[in-house]
Amino acid sequence: MLQPSWYALLERLDPLFAAMMRVGGHPLLVGGAVRDLLLGLTPTDIDIEVYGVDGQTLAAALAPFGRVNVVGRSFGVLKMRLDEYEVDVALPSRRHPLPDEETGALPDYDPSLTPREALARRDFTINALALTPSGDLIDYFGGRADLEARVLRHTSEAFGDDPLRVLRAMQFAARFAMRLAPETAALCRTLLSQAAGLPPDRIWREWQKWALLGVFPSAGLRALDESGWLALYPELAALQGCPQHPRYHPEGDVWTHTLHVCDAAARIADRDALDGHERLTLIVAALCHDLGKPPTTVIDDDGIPRSLGHAEAGVSLTQTFLVRIGAPHWIERRVTPLVREHLAHLNVQPTPRVVRRLAHRLAPATLAQWERLVEADASGRPPLPPDRPAAAFLAVAEAEGAAMSRPAPLVRGRDLIAAGVAPGPRLGALLRRAYEAQLDGVFSTAEEGVTWVLQTDEV
Repeated sequence: MLQPSWYALLERLDPLFAAMMRVGGHPLLVGGAVRDLLLGLTPTDIDIEVYGVDGQTLAAALAPFGRVNVVGRSFGVLKMRLDEYEVDVALPSRRHPLPDEETGALPDYDPSLTPREALARRDFTINALALTPSGDLIDYFGGRADLEARVLRHTSEAFGDDPLRVLRAMQFAARFAMRLAPETAALCRTLLSQAAGLPPDRIWREWQKWALLGVFPSAGLRALDESGWLALYPELAALQGCPQHPRYHPEGDVWTHTLHVCDAAARIADRDALDGHERLTLIVAALCHDLGKPPTTVIDDDGIPRSLGHAEAGVSLTQTFLVRIGAPHWIERRVTPLVREHLAHLNVQPTPRVVRRLAHRLAPATLAQWERLVEADASGRPPLPPDRPAAAFLAVAEAEGAAMSRPAPLVRGRDLIAAGVAPGPRLGALLRRAYEAQLDGVFSTAEEGVTWVLQTDEV
């Protein structure tokens, strides 16, 4: 564990703390910022909990620092910006369950709560840490030791107030290479029956963090398995125990392979400094790429597992899984062609025609995204070394201008109209024929394309 260096941050926050204390408040820096400081990371979001003062008085004290947005009931959470930091200032709260038809909990803000009472309501001990304005660490529940041991442990039985915390465990495990404490895993299993009431947008938020922030996505998936919540995703659960050809997959079953592929995808995303959309696409595609193996795997006469057609079979399973996790439609539109084509490099030479047609089939995903997925797939088979078997395809695609999108049509409707073709169904049919011919390399300019259309038009 690195020696914590939190005093620079506390100094930046000191004017806020001073304003809160002038009106009788007792502020603490809490939650993820303290955890990140202990890990040697730079916090971006700042959470401050203030005891002994009501929300309206607190809002008035913070007004000189800029715009303060009030969220929740009774001025329970105040949102503001301080330099590069997004700052949430909150009163301590208890939580009570939502009505029967909903799953989760609502806060009851109560400035009279003690820090121990309020911090006991937090999900994990690593998030129940606090710092005083003078830099003293408050650790009632052993969060620092759990952080050093990389153990996710629930802070109290209040963990069960919101079953979404199980999925939070998944993304925290992925971000910080953690495992569930046995007693926390057991508690998570008791919450499985409540999972059906979770709103899709809240579910997706945790899966999104798993993909965007996870350094070791495999750790998150293992935590999901330990919690018993893998059962909610039968497409993933079916990967466990599904055998693979031992020559090509010495690492073990499809589940083990998928864990390695997700970690390889995270490394590739970091190496290539992918933005959020690109990283999400790659990590989710890595997770889904072999979902078609369980229903297609058979053992041949030599005792070798074969999974013929698994790439195509994985498309519908990917669509179903993405609905389960509340993924937005744009994710499905990009991930499903990547799943379907993830074996397209096998036994094929990367000619310009092959690459152009592949880029067309992949749209709206790109051949650059596909090449990264193929690399992650090939690199998720230890002890076999990492590999980039589709690098030659990407090189051809870059030369063809097809790495980031499918080839743009050379022949446009206006070109054929100018050549004497009347608007209507015939025009659309000719444009489709022209594009197919372009992908095959029959012509390479718009002029050549128009000539080809007029010469081959049989209508």
